[in-house]
Amino acid sequence: MPRREEIADRIADAVLKRLVVKKLVEAKDEATARAAVRKVLLENLQAEERLDAEARQILMEHSKEIRDTAVDYARLLAMVRGKLARERGFIL
Repeated sequence: MPRREEIADRIADAVLKRLVVKKLVEAKDEATARAAVRKVLLENLQAEERLDAEARQILMEHSKEIRDTAVDYARLLAMVRGKLARERGFIL
């Protein structure tokens, strides 16, 4: 099982347990509820991966300009990623 699926499984399990314990959700079929939460989490993780890939691609297109300046790549990546996320209404 790929890492993101493991992460989604763990988070889905924890979220559902907390919601049920706090009586915010009444789950008649916990397996189905867990699967629904897992699906939403996986979609979000995949969307974030696509956003990261697009941000990296944008930076690759401007790699010569980046090399010619003293700008930190990690900081640029975070800035581009943040801008793309805001434009798409994606919360990081």
